[in-house]
Order: sequence, then C-alpha cells, then structure tokens
Amino acid sequence: MSSKYIFNLPDIGEGIAEAEIVAWHIKVGDMVEEDDQIADVMTDKATVEMEAPVSGKIVAIAGEAGDVIAIGSMLVEIEVAGDAEVGESTAEDEKPVIEEATPTAMASNEVIDKKEKNVPDPEKVNLKKESEELVSKEPQSDVRTSSFTPSKVLATPAVRKRAANLGIDLGQVKSLGDHIRHSDLDAYLSYGSGQGYRASMSSMKRDDETIKVIGMRRKIAQNMAESKRNIPHFSYVDEIDMTELEDMRGDLNSNRGERPKLTMLPLMIVAICKSLPKFPMLNATFDDEAGQVTRHGAVHLGMATQTDQGLMVPVLRDAQDMNIWQLAAEIGRLAEGARSGGLKPTELSGSTLTLTSLGPLGGIATTPVINRPEVAIIGPNKIQERPVFAENGEIHARKLMNLSISCDHRVVDGYDAASYVQALKHLLETPVLLFAD
Repeated sequence: MSSKYIFNLPDIGEGIAEAEIVAWHIKVGDMVEEDDQIADVMTDKATVEMEAPVSGKIVAIAGEAGDVIAIGSMLVEIEVAGDAEVGESTAEDEKPVIEEATPTAMASNEVIDKKEKNVPDPEKVNLKKESEELVSKEPQSDVRTSSFTPSKVLATPAVRKRAANLGIDLGQVKSLGDHIRHSDLDAYLSYGSGQGYRASMSSMKRDDETIKVIGMRRKIAQNMAESKRNIPHFSYVDEIDMTELEDMRGDLNSNRGERPKLTMLPLMIVAICKSLPKFPMLNATFDDEAGQVTRHGAVHLGMATQTDQGLMVPVLRDAQDMNIWQLAAEIGRLAEGARSGGLKPTELSGSTLTLTSLGPLGGIATTPVINRPEVAIIGPNKIQERPVFAENGEIHARKLMNLSISCDHRVVDGYDAASYVQALKHLLETPVLLFAD
C-alpha cells in the first residue's frame, strides 16, 4: 500500500512570492531518499537547494527548468510506501538549504558550531569516504563509455556517475561549496569550460546546441535589456599616460611587507573617489518611476566580476574611507566571494557607481552598459607601452591606457562626463596628488 506526499515550494523568506526552477536533479519515475537533492530554485536574492522531505518515487514535478512557480504551490509529488497517510508539506515543515549570493551554500548553525569546537562534520567525513571508495573502485559498466576518469574530489556517487557519463573530469569543475553538486555540473556544461571537453571528444564541427536561458544568466539578460531599453547611453573615451602611476605602484609593491599586492584598481579607486565630490551627478541613482535622482554622499563602488555563473557586481562600501591597502584587501575578498558564491545578498546590492575592468583583455576601448539604477559606469582598458613624441621632438616609450565612461544622458551631460574624465586623468597622471589633502 502507498500514499502520496505533495511537497510544496516553501516560503523562502524576505517577502518572496515566486521562484524560478533553475535545475531538476530528478525526473518522474525516479526513486529518491529523504534529503536527496531534487531541484535548485532561484529568487531575486538567492539560489536554494530543495531536498526530498521523504523517501519514495517521484510521480509528478512542477514544470521544466526556467519555469517560475508561486510559493506554496506543488514542487513535486512523491509516492511513499507504507500504510501511513503522509499528506502535504507546509512552509513550516521544510527548511531548504539557502545558497546566499547565488549560487553557494551557507553553513548551518550546526556546522558552524562543529567548526568552532573542532569537531569533524560526520556528513563531510562520510562524503569523503564515499568519494575515496568510488575512486578506488572500477567504474560501473554503464559508465565505461567515458574516456575520462573522475578526479579525487568530494562529490556524491550520483554526481560522479553523471560526470563520468558526460566525460567531465571533476577536477576541472569549480565547487561552489564543500563538494561538487549537480548545479556545479550544470554551470560547467552551460557556460563554463565544458565546451572544451565536448570539442575534444569529437571533431571541431559539432551539432547545434540550444541552451535555455535560466537562473543567473536569465537575470543578467533581464538587467542588461532593461538598462539598454530604459537608459539613453552615451560613452566617452580618453587616453591617459599611466607611466608614473605604474612606476609608483611598483615601488609600493616592493615595500608592501605583509600587505596585499597592489593591482592598478586600488589606485584608480582612490582617484575616482577623490575626483567625485566636484561631480556629484555621476555618483547617483535614478528612480524612473518617481522621476527623481539621488546624489549619494558615500561612494559604494560596484566591482563588475566575471564568474562561472556570469557577471556579478559585489559592492565595495564606503570606498572613499579606505586607503589603498584596505581597498586591495577588500577587492580580493569580494572577487573571491563572488567567484565562490560566498557573498551575502547585501554585498551584491546598493552600489552607486560601477567600475568594470577586463584586465589584460581590456582592449582598446569599451562602451560598458550602465548598472541600473546607477547613472554611470567607468571602464579602464588595457595598458600598453607605445611611442610618444615629447615636446622637444624626442620619442619616449610610455605606458598608455584608454579610459571609457558610459553615462545616462537623462542625468549626465556630455560636458560633465568629459570634465570628470579630465579631472580623473589629472590625478592618474600626477599620482602624488592621490595622497595629498
């Protein structure tokens, strides 16, 4: 005898009314054990791993990846063996594992307590044993078609089997938590280096591949479309001689001691903050519906960061109050947190101006898209050594960089943008002024 258990999408909190199904890890007909991962769902603030509340057979699921469902509606229906009437879940019944700052897992209070007491987490110990046992065994017959051997990393047998079937070396997949999950494989296949593996497994010519735009990629697409649709962009580019600043950066790094190594960004951020007070219209946000602009006193600088899941913008709060070493440390922390998924939602919102840099891939010039509701975004490009004529006619090798800025023409005039870049250029070309009152 069996009964049905309807698992409803629980209340994830913070007034969320609906969530998008990012990935299914089961299908109708599959058998699941209690606490098995069944789906990943995404809200505006977090990605949440849904786990099976009971053991049984999946008899129905709520749509496909990419579908949006309401809180409290059915997520899955499970057929449960036994005489007991199981019934239906409520929001209070379920405690989903929330991955703050899409898509990483936050440790539970229990795990935190264990770490504080130096007590090994039995779940991780068992997972490690399970992983090591699987590595030491011969692959199952249905996995032998793959030419790749899974690396010795933390992953469940189900994830290892799927990776082997797909021909993925788990050692090449970035883990967004303590171990490789199905969602990590999905990100790797859809937007990561999985493309390289597919190419190596066949000729260079491949069949067309259609990928549904879901999860983080869908959010990015929506934000970019809204920005271009609602904001009349204009861009301005000027050339800056970075020779003295690069020399000073080299001297600072030579004497940094235990402090973090300086890239160009901390010095540029100091220049940005120092030049903004005379141009308050740039450190601002525009409320389309209210028709009002807020000029911010503090500089909460968004740092556009590329991750395996797409572009994320962690926020460097009160950048105007930090020195170059504090900025370097915070930039490193935010970048690592964005790539690993370890940032809180509050660390990914509230920016007043954004800085976007492609580093050595910076190109000659860029026309970056504004991070709405901000009104400006600054994009330093690649530094290149080029010959420059001096006033006396001599030719010198100088380190030059083009600096791009995109602005919202509803709020910022072209003259203001050009004037600001000239002020920024003056500071960068005379770096001693960065440390002058």
